[in-house]
Amino acid sequence: MPSAIDTSHPPCPAAEGVFAPGHLGELTTLVPFELVDAILHETRNMQRRLRSLPSRVGVYFLLAMCLFPEVGYQLVWQKLTASLTTPPIVTPTAKALRDLRRRVGSAPMRCLFEILCGPLAQPTTPGVRFGPYRTVSFDGCSSLKAPDTVRNRAWLGSPGHGGYPQLELMTLVETGTRALIGAVFGPTSEGETGYARRLLHLLKPDMLVLWDKGFDSNAFLAQVAATGAQVLGRLRSNRRTPVLAALADGSYLTTVGTLQIRVVEAHVTVTCADGTTFTGSYRLATTLTDARRYPAAALVALYHQRWEHESAYYALRHTIMQGRVLRSGDAAGLEQEMWSVLTLYQLLRTVMVDAAESRPGTDPDRCGFSIALHTARDLLVQAAGVADHGTNLVGVIGRRVLAHLLPSRRPRVSTRKVKSPISRYNERRDDGRPDRSQPVTGLTIIVLAAPTEPPLPIASRDDRLTALTDRRRERVLALLQEDPGRSWRPRDIACYLGDITLGTMYRQLSRWAENGLILKIGAGLYAAATHPPAPLPKPQKR
Repeated sequence: MPSAIDTSHPPCPAAEGVFAPGHLGELTTLVPFELVDAILHETRNMQRRLRSLPSRVGVYFLLAMCLFPEVGYQLVWQKLTASLTTPPIVTPTAKALRDLRRRVGSAPMRCLFEILCGPLAQPTTPGVRFGPYRTVSFDGCSSLKAPDTVRNRAWLGSPGHGGYPQLELMTLVETGTRALIGAVFGPTSEGETGYARRLLHLLKPDMLVLWDKGFDSNAFLAQVAATGAQVLGRLRSNRRTPVLAALADGSYLTTVGTLQIRVVEAHVTVTCADGTTFTGSYRLATTLTDARRYPAAALVALYHQRWEHESAYYALRHTIMQGRVLRSGDAAGLEQEMWSVLTLYQLLRTVMVDAAESRPGTDPDRCGFSIALHTARDLLVQAAGVADHGTNLVGVIGRRVLAHLLPSRRPRVSTRKVKSPISRYNERRDDGRPDRSQPVTGLTIIVLAAPTEPPLPIASRDDRLTALTDRRRERVLALLQEDPGRSWRPRDIACYLGDITLGTMYRQLSRWAENGLILKIGAGLYAAATHPPAPLPKPQKR
């Protein structure tokens, strides 16, 4: 059944022969043939002889595969070639398409994403800036599921609950447009902060970074501040923040490590449409220390923009991928597939932002991601809009998005409850929130005054870990000095301490040996630094 979309271009591709299936409908104008060929040459993935399935076609096939996650390889190929009439059009087997994926590899898809990623909004685009700063955010997503294969488990690890291996995705997002500035992914064992450090080189001095309390770390805050970017993040409840100077708006100056920051404490009272009222407490830290230019109440209201990152993950995880498990059964295939789906997401965001900016005053939030996605799918099947549509930057996708703009953002509250036995949100928290998501009819922000004599709170996690490590090092050094001639194994020292895992013991002993506090005399053998014992004799061969 033909689509009802009215296109301004006839369904004829710009490529011919074996290259004809290599297109992405109207999105091809953002990924032109010349760019794909240049990337394939740069990554040394161009075929050495002309094949029935060229490498260029493979790149577009990978992107089309992400457009249609619900069908197999051959059905994706049929959609690519449904409107092509120029002979010859090959009909490859599923194995041939799988071999095409392997021949292309992941390097071209990663290179393509790195070319397309980055901020999309102009300085005048509504909702993308706070004063002179572009608002961006860090956040991770660990709900991406991979097929339960031996190779995937070897890379990602086996989930303890017996489900699918899970992939950790960390992105830096422009909150006003939800565009991807950068992305990394891998096993969940590394943690959000570890992955976020790989994206710090993308921060610029004109950016204001938002994050939740999971990133509250002395070292990470110092590393972000060293890039020149500003920070607005939530602090953990046990973080120590002594008052150095109280400011007129109720905020106060303090230090985290060696960095001076400003802390804003506030109570936010929410009134829902069903009459439910509840209050939440926020304690925010920011490097914007000028209280006159950046009032505390404005910072508390701005912090809500961090949730735009969750909307970006919803579009990626549920709208594009439809909540499905990834296709690939090994690490190389997963990397290729992830870079492909991230590239497709960025292409759709680019079209949506171009459409919003073509109509001055339009907030990109009002552009429907589902509309852009399904229009792109229809145009791919029709092979429409492959050729450049001239000076008009708004094509069929952009016009369809503008014709069905969403209403202005309505504030609402989420229950933070999902139907999953392994989710930490399986049971609704007892915080007064309603059982169902509700529109917000009233919102009151009360900035608390800085305490004049704050009680000494419990030590923060960073402080507690530092103190624990110092005490443990003193105990280990004392143990080794009691018998300087003995060679100690990490397992014996861990049994003596009784409050440490063997893996942590190995890491700390190795670090202390590098610093010269103890001696490493062999593989897994340590001794006191003052009187090093002789190495153990090698066992005699029989």
